[in-house]
This record gives sequence, structure tokens and C-alpha cells, in this order.
Amino acid sequence: MSRPTRQTIRQIFRWPLAIGVLSTVGLLSALVGDGIWDGLSWLTLLVPIVLYAGFLAAGRQRRA
Repeated sequence: MSRPTRQTIRQIFRWPLAIGVLSTVGLLSALVGDGIWDGLSWLTLLVPIVLYAGFLAAGRQRRA
């Protein structure tokens, strides 16, 4: 049995931090203005939802 490798703080928090930054950009762009800003906010705020749905579907396929 092999020993699991240790992950650095950067490896652990890289993706949660990126998702948080995208969400923050989406919320701020929704507050800033209309037009292109609304489109940017929609796209950036959809990223966590799409990722969640993808991981949820992948988890269900593994169980089946």
C-alpha cells in the first residue's frame, strides 16, 4: 500500500479560491453597470453552478 502524498496549501485552495474570485467578479460586475456587465455577471456566476452540477452527475455515475 502506497503512502498518500501531502498537498501544499496552494494545491488545496487553488480551485476554491479561483471559484471565489470568479463569484466576486460576477457580483461586482452586476453592481457596476448594465449591458456587457450583466452578461459578464451571468457568465461568472454560472461557473460554480455548472461545476456543482458536473461533479454531482459524475458522482452519480460512479455509484451506478
